Amino acid sequence: MRGGRIKIRGVDAVYHCMSRTVNGERSLGVRHREVLQRMLLKVAEFSGVRVITYCLMENHFHVLVRVPGVDRPSDKELVRRFRLLYPKPGFYQPMSADRLELVLSKGGAEAESLRRVLLARMGDVSEFMKTLKQRFSIWFNQFEKRFGPVWSDRFKSVLVEGGHSSLKTVAAYIDLNPVRAGIVRDPGEYAFSGFGKASTGRQFELEGIRSLGGGRALQISEYRNILRGKGELSGGGRDSGVGDFDRDSNELLKRNRYFTNGKILGSEGFVRDLLEGMLVFHEATRRRRCPMSVGVAGGVFAGTSVRRRKTCQREVEKV
Repeated sequence: MRGGRIKIRGVDAVYHCMSRTVNGERSLGVRHREVLQRMLLKVAEFSGVRVITYCLMENHFHVLVRVPGVDRPSDKELVRRFRLLYPKPGFYQPMSADRLELVLSKGGAEAESLRRVLLARMGDVSEFMKTLKQRFSIWFNQFEKRFGPVWSDRFKSVLVEGGHSSLKTVAAYIDLNPVRAGIVRDPGEYAFSGFGKASTGRQFELEGIRSLGGGRALQISEYRNILRGKGELSGGGRDSGVGDFDRDSNELLKRNRYFTNGKILGSEGFVRDLLEGMLVFHEATRRRRCPMSVGVAGGVFAGTSVRRRKTCQREVEKV
């Protein structure tokens, strides 16, 4: 853990990441989101992370990614990923992929230094988000003929329990952003989200949605019913219709700060186990905030922190 952000090493981990534009300005138009969408796919492949779903809005974006516990690609794979992100030398990356391949094949101190730098960028959620935001900022400023920051601050990240129903809940919350904002009535109509693209049959996003099934492929019809707040269909049955997204009966259509401002999301046991480590961290550093777990909805708990009281104890609130 660094700066309160939780990272798990050695095992696959899932993170819900979010970032806002400066002052929350609605500066991301259609063209901007198209470019950000393409960059997201490329940076994910370069970084070795798997995008489960995402949603790009006018003033912020969400992405749910699975980060491998160990990602140490071969030199050949490093060159392939490098070429994907840097097809030709530029101001910010003067080295060509051909030059990288040559240096790595020769070995020696230079090869080891380059290998170490590149491997440090693999399988790391912070490096993934840093690369994505930096690349988009450079393009955005050039395209708009402006200068200065595009994003308001460092990204937020919430650790999500990968093998729990909370993973599907968080994915659905992300894909429902445009419905929650009143942009579309059906999340499948929104072109800048994982579910929107999966609904058109695009393979990258389809694979992300299907991975929510764990040991089996989750069907689009099943996921659509999760989006409606009606749970999954048994046996991957038929879709029960479209346009049926009732704000009153669907808790996921209501804004919930724990999905973006929490530290951990998952089962109560998962959250409590990780809070033990957070409590030790806060007490060792004498921070003024105290970890606690909060019931969110449908068996999903959030690990967060509150202002330190006279005695720092974790609490559980049923809501």
